[in-house]
Amino acid sequence: MECHQDGNGIVKHIKAPQLEQPLIGICFKLASVLFFVGMASLIKAAGDIPVGQVVFFRSFFATLPVLVFLWWAGELRYAFKTERPLSHVIRGVVGVSSMMLSFFALLRLPLPEAITLSYAQPLLIVVFSAVFMGEVVRIYRWSAVGIGLFGVLIISWPNLTLFTSGTMESGEALGTVAALSATALTAWAVLLVRSLVHSERSSTIVFYFSITSSVAGLLTIPFGWAPMSFEQVACLVSAGILGGIAQILMTETYRYAEASTVAPFEYSSMIVGIVAGYFLFGDVPTLNMLVGGVIVIGAGIFIVWREQQLGLKNRTAAKRASTP
Repeated sequence: MECHQDGNGIVKHIKAPQLEQPLIGICFKLASVLFFVGMASLIKAAGDIPVGQVVFFRSFFATLPVLVFLWWAGELRYAFKTERPLSHVIRGVVGVSSMMLSFFALLRLPLPEAITLSYAQPLLIVVFSAVFMGEVVRIYRWSAVGIGLFGVLIISWPNLTLFTSGTMESGEALGTVAALSATALTAWAVLLVRSLVHSERSSTIVFYFSITSSVAGLLTIPFGWAPMSFEQVACLVSAGILGGIAQILMTETYRYAEASTVAPFEYSSMIVGIVAGYFLFGDVPTLNMLVGGVIVIGAGIFIVWREQQLGLKNRTAAKRASTP
C-alpha cells in the first residue's frame, strides 16, 4: 500500500502497482481482449436491437461482476465517494454516446472491421491533447498520427464511397461513420478520465460510469425498445457480464505492467476478431482492412512507445479506469 494526499489534505490509501511482473500483466491483457471480443460478438449476434436497449443491458449487467470485484478487493466502500460528481456525469454522457455509436457500427459492419477502426483512438488522443489540453506534440508523434489516419482512410474508403455510389442497402457506410465517431468520442472520454484520476479512484470512475450508462439506457425506453427472444436476452445479459469482467481484467493489467509493455497485445483483438467474425458471422477480412489495420497498429504502438519515452505516465492511470 502507498499513501496519496489529495488537494484537500485527505490521505487516501491505494494499492501500489506491481510493475515488476509484466508477464502477468500481458496475460491479463490478452484475457481482457478475449472477453471484449466475446462481448462484441454477443452484441452483434443479438441482432438489430435498439442501441439504447443494448446500452442498458451492457452497462447494468457489467455492474454485477464489477461490484463483486470491488467488494473482494476491499474497494467497494470507496467506490461511492466522489469529489467531482458533475465530471462523472459529463464523462458518462460522452462515454454513453460513444457506446451507442459503437454498437450501431457493430450491427452494420463486419466484426474485424468494427474492431480495427477503433484502433484510431490513440491517434485522436494525441490530436485532442494538443488542441484541447495544450500538450506539446512534436514531429515524431504528429508523423505517427498522420500515417495512422492514412491507414484509417484505407480501411474506410470502400465503405465511404458508398455515399456517392447510391448503394446504401448494407448500411456499411453509416456503420463506418458511426465507428469513427465512436472512436473520437472514446478518445475524448479518455481525456476526461485522465483528468478524473488526479482526484478520483479507478473504482469510483468505473462505478459511476456503470450507473450513468445504465440510467441513460433506461431513458431511451420512450423512444422504443424492441421485444426480445430468450436467445437475444441471453446474448445481451452475457455481453454485459463479459464486459464487466473485461473491465476488471484491464484494470488489473496496468497494476502489473506499464502501458507500453502491454500496448502491442491490445491489437491481438484484430486476430481474435477476424477468427470470430469468420466462424460466427461469415465475415471475410478485406485487403483494405488488413493493410490499413497494420498501418494503424504500427502508428499506435509507436505513439505509446514515444509517450513512454517522454514520461507521460498519466496515460496508464487513465486506461485503468476506462471502459471497454
